[in-house]
Amino acid sequence: MKFTEFKFSQELNDALDSMGFEEATPVQQEAIPIILDNHDLIACAQTGTGKTGAFLLPVLQKIWESDDRDSVNALVIVPTRELAIQIDQQVEAMSYFLGISSIAVYGGGDKNDWDKQQKALSTGADIVIATPGRLIAHMQLGYVKMKKVKQLILDEADRMLDMGFLGDIMSIIKNISESRQNLLFSATMPKNIRDLSSKILVNPKSISLSISKPAAGVLQGAYLINDEDKSKLIVELLKDKKDKYQSVIVFSSTKKNVSNIVNALKKARVEAEGISSDLDQKERERVLLSFRNRRTQIIVATDILSRGIDISDINLVINFDVPNDAEDYVHRIGRTARANTTGVALTLINRYDIKKFKDIEAMIEDTVQKIPLPEGYPAGPDYSKSYGKPPRGGGRNGGGRRNGPNKKRNFKGKGGYKKSGYKKS
Repeated sequence: MKFTEFKFSQELNDALDSMGFEEATPVQQEAIPIILDNHDLIACAQTGTGKTGAFLLPVLQKIWESDDRDSVNALVIVPTRELAIQIDQQVEAMSYFLGISSIAVYGGGDKNDWDKQQKALSTGADIVIATPGRLIAHMQLGYVKMKKVKQLILDEADRMLDMGFLGDIMSIIKNISESRQNLLFSATMPKNIRDLSSKILVNPKSISLSISKPAAGVLQGAYLINDEDKSKLIVELLKDKKDKYQSVIVFSSTKKNVSNIVNALKKARVEAEGISSDLDQKERERVLLSFRNRRTQIIVATDILSRGIDISDINLVINFDVPNDAEDYVHRIGRTARANTTGVALTLINRYDIKKFKDIEAMIEDTVQKIPLPEGYPAGPDYSKSYGKPPRGGGRNGGGRRNGPNKKRNFKGKGGYKKSGYKKS
């Protein structure tokens, strides 16, 4: 289905044409007519399926047709600053000929960033893309114009609830217009998402596409390897491979291992940059821009990048460790093979990760090929065995207790965090 069939304004079609967009993805084909017809929507679609365009395009069309532009028209709530920035950039591109304004509202910046956000929120940007904590900080000061919001979009809703944002989301909703259209997008549909949708959506239409399955173009493989050999293998996989892999992301579950991997690569004269929550916002943006522009070929990251970043033509994703959640595995390897392209995803499995990786294979209903280690490596763990949990204090990947699954966490009962250091987005 071509975008011209949606009967968008000529200006919006011109923007899509200038971006080289002709064919709508399946989620766009289903969601756009529903949103244009003013229905509430709950959509379940994995990363890389075009869901951002699925809600942005009809919202841009509605704003373009609106006569009331003196306050915030659409509010998009997202879990991370990276996703806020990405969506803001897409708004800028898609609305190039429409004159529609937007602002990304997130923490971690300086006073100048705060002042820009304050000005946009008080004068009324057409579209606000915000992380919950920072938006509430502005709203508490009384100048945010949200009483005329016509569309509320919750993107990556499952991730936001996992991060403990439910209370913030409900606080924001209490302070915006009640007569609005509600759009909820989520990669998964657990009970807490269904409960949330029942509270805020009115007679919603629903869409469910390709849940929890890697894209067809991802060639998956895994190495069974001991922790002490992982960095060596990463170096061997990436050294002298500039022609084969133009863009590479290496994922690690810990910030400490991000630094260790980058240092190992640089020691072997393989240029790479790391990105984690330890970097301030401007430095993170610099690293991402360098990666997008292909000045940086290899980036090593925590799961901060597993969702909420849209960079095309990533050839290789390497999981330095198996993620704790099977859904996170899908999101990590979903960075490659986007939009019907192909890519490679490799995972390094230690003895204590075997059970988790078997759970991943069960969820994706596929057996990932186990690749023999290169010559000279000690034998890795036996995939047919169960090794139980790591010894207390031993940790994963050769780290101490703070890097392992026994890392101290502040839980608030079942499934939630007492404090939301996670909310500082």
